[in-house]
Amino acid sequence: MDKIKEEIKKVLSNKNTLTIIIVIIGIICLYAIYNYRVTQAVTTIRVPYAKKELTSRTQITADSIGYTELPKRIAKNLGIVTSTANITSNYVKYGETIPANSFFYKDYIVSFEEATTNEFSDIPDGYTAYNLTVDINSTYGNSIYTGNYVDLFVKANSNANRVIFGRLIQGIKVLAVLDSSGNDVFESSTEERTPAQMWFALPDELYTLLKKTEYIGGITVMPIPRNASYSATDRDATIDSQYIQNYILSKSITISQNFNSNTDNQNTQDNANLGE
Repeated sequence: MDKIKEEIKKVLSNKNTLTIIIVIIGIICLYAIYNYRVTQAVTTIRVPYAKKELTSRTQITADSIGYTELPKRIAKNLGIVTSTANITSNYVKYGETIPANSFFYKDYIVSFEEATTNEFSDIPDGYTAYNLTVDINSTYGNSIYTGNYVDLFVKANSNANRVIFGRLIQGIKVLAVLDSSGNDVFESSTEERTPAQMWFALPDELYTLLKKTEYIGGITVMPIPRNASYSATDRDATIDSQYIQNYILSKSITISQNFNSNTDNQNTQDNANLGE
């Protein structure tokens, strides 16, 4: 035993021999690391994918799932869900679509409770959801998207039968664009959907003002898109034309929400000189 120790000491005390040993160990380590990486890169796993397009809030069932082989490392780096148990019986996230032959990503798969929430769930107090009727033309060929900020312009005829046209409200964020069946126009990549409703969240007083334009009649409200920088900045909806606002109010009665008194809480605004 002592002889073996002596031999080891002699070897280690020889700088040339020690250098060779270190180089050999280094080469072995590099080879082991390289071999591990290659193995990881070429090792494949069974990965689920969507056999058909799955639209927003669709429950994912076993018959809509197919399987293919994919390198394990790629699946991990891309955030692909590899376990079927984490997919089946869950739902596609609201506002998202999983195209046919696409893999399942964790950000697109949610529980039933999460799938049933939407943009309207987060409307703050003092705001009301407003639905503006639109079509393919008023949306500029379906070019106004969810999350865009738009301005609302108004066209009407004055008391003197003159055309009134101008921006009533500026800086309104689009909550959703839906078709006549209530489906999100932009969530499907294969089905062509025609816009019919554009939804906003407006302060209560602006909501009331726009509803009055519907009931008065003869007033057209149209969304006007702006550039990308306009939509990139968060902003609050504000009245831009006091003149148009007064025109609308002159044709309606504003009733206070305090119902304890009668006549005193009704304010009839009638400006006979508007538009003359």
